[in-house]
Amino acid sequence: MRSVELLREDEANLASGAPGMMQPVADDVDLLRAHLYDVLAALIGRAPSDDILSLLAASAGDGSPLGKACSSLAGEAAGADLAKVGREYFDLFVGVGRGEVVPHASYYLTGFLNERPLARIRQDLARLGIEATGGMSEPEDHVAMLLETMAGLVSGRFETDLGEDRIFFERHLKPWVGRLFDDVAANPRSSFYRAAGDLGRTFIDIEAQAYALDA
Repeated sequence: MRSVELLREDEANLASGAPGMMQPVADDVDLLRAHLYDVLAALIGRAPSDDILSLLAASAGDGSPLGKACSSLAGEAAGADLAKVGREYFDLFVGVGRGEVVPHASYYLTGFLNERPLARIRQDLARLGIEATGGMSEPEDHVAMLLETMAGLVSGRFETDLGEDRIFFERHLKPWVGRLFDDVAANPRSSFYRAAGDLGRTFIDIEAQAYALDA
């Protein structure tokens, strides 16, 4: 059984590409994609540590839309106050009773938690032989798990048939995750996470376009 070590290897995953981690080399496109999935999973999975902020601040982008979004996040990380970022995270994703953004596929697709989208995700994870480890208490339709699963499929960490990454993306992320990142980016009280939301939406749009061309 392959495992998704959710929220325990985030510094290692981020460090694997730093510095300049957001500047792709042609032969390393899939590794860059997997790295960005890991970055987004770490940022939404829990409030970032000082180490993660430092790694993000040391990264670089370019003049492309994705590169600009990366540079914007790096700038926010460079000037970030850890306590303020932690409060942004809490208000957005945890809250008192519930955060302002509910990062679950079931909620975005049905308006309720623990609905049919979660069952479909569990079926596909079982089919692929992937299970969550690392003390993750959230259901498997939490976006952090889905993003980290994509990182494993894209990078080859999970030995699966060719094309399983596209199937998983189109079934379990494409229908809703862009709206989640829009909601994160639109929150008027966030600064760091507004930049994270912009990066997430830009990246997901690029992924959707690329998979559509490969279909």
